[in-house]
Amino acid sequence: MLKGLQTVNQWLGQLTDLAKTLVVIGIIVGILFDDFFGVIAGLGRIMSQFGDAGFAGILSLMILVMWYEKK
Repeated sequence: MLKGLQTVNQWLGQLTDLAKTLVVIGIIVGILFDDFFGVIAGLGRIMSQFGDAGFAGILSLMILVMWYEKK
């Protein structure tokens, strides 16, 4: 059972790394080719939602950053 959970955890870690890589590539392509896939606009919408939520948005963003740095 423990080995199965470790395997799933490794898969999720690899999928997360792949998603981060794709976001970075999307940002670079968006900068070079006028945001063809809409990645930069999507990130802007997400960040504006954090800003619109006020203190709760800032607090949740800080929690996400601390969780990310923990890995």
